[in-house]
Amino acid sequence: MGVKLKDLAVSKQITLDELHGKILAVDAFNTIYQFLTTIVQRDGKPLVNHDGHVTSHLNGLFYRCTKFMEHGLKLVFVFDGKPPALKSHEIARRVELKMDAAQKHKEAEEKGDIEGMKKYAVRTARLTTEMIEESKQLLALLGIPIIQAPSEGEAQAAYMTKQGDAYAVVSQDFDSLLFGCTRVVRNLSIDGRRKKAGTLLYTTVQPELITLSDVLNTHGIDQDKLIALGMLVGTDFNNGGIPGIGPKKALKLVTKHNELAAVFEEAQWKKYWDIDWKEIFDTIKHMPCEKKYTLQWKAPQIEKLRAMLVEQCDFSPERIDVKLKKFVEERKEKAQTGLEKWT
Repeated sequence: MGVKLKDLAVSKQITLDELHGKILAVDAFNTIYQFLTTIVQRDGKPLVNHDGHVTSHLNGLFYRCTKFMEHGLKLVFVFDGKPPALKSHEIARRVELKMDAAQKHKEAEEKGDIEGMKKYAVRTARLTTEMIEESKQLLALLGIPIIQAPSEGEAQAAYMTKQGDAYAVVSQDFDSLLFGCTRVVRNLSIDGRRKKAGTLLYTTVQPELITLSDVLNTHGIDQDKLIALGMLVGTDFNNGGIPGIGPKKALKLVTKHNELAAVFEEAQWKKYWDIDWKEIFDTIKHMPCEKKYTLQWKAPQIEKLRAMLVEQCDFSPERIDVKLKKFVEERKEKAQTGLEKWT
């Protein structure tokens, strides 16, 4: 879902070159799901191989990762673990929305409504266990390290930035800020465009950097109040937040009171939620994270990559060969440039 903090985010536009050599923790689920909804056929359904097996996620991962690696970005993908119990209602809500979209897609198909089919096919996209494992396999062949979070991937990625092990988290959502992420990079794409939410249209975008300290200092709040603000507008643990309270009104509330209890009392939390606000607050603030991990980038396994993408996924041999050749050449050139600096 993503907490709605866009109106309060303090961001600046950056270029790929500014991220050269920096370690970026990628929210894997967020990124892979984007591929399932944007890399689609004319009817809105994802790409498939000769067996009808979905391949959109692998297409997106391969081309985006190689592009960023050519620019010298050091990627690490962080995968979600077991969701917190408080997220069960949000998960059930999403399942219901997909079932509704599937029904509407069927109706559009019966009517021959191509636009309707495209619209609702995208909304039925689902990230399966098999897709996750395939994604991990591809990333391993690219030599990209993988971190398995015990729970929320964004919390794990945020922890890595706080430890100084990653420069920023790559995600379209703002949730990682609630987990204390020091920096977030949004709109990191290959061609400088992003699909508009809920539509089949695209908009031009440029990478942007959001720094947590800038957000907190600009609005005169601390991390606890940012979490409270997020809860008022709605998180994955209390979808919808408090009716009638948007980001700006929530900001006024958290800056008005010194104590969080007073914030939630004035917001009439108990009127709308049976669960104690402290339980959600503590879940966000103390999300479990894996503290023992190793970040090691390995040499890509080119032949195995080609076999997976061409033989298993049915991707164009010509396109894959051209891309792999360029990828290898770019890596050699950058490696040589790095050596020359020390001679």
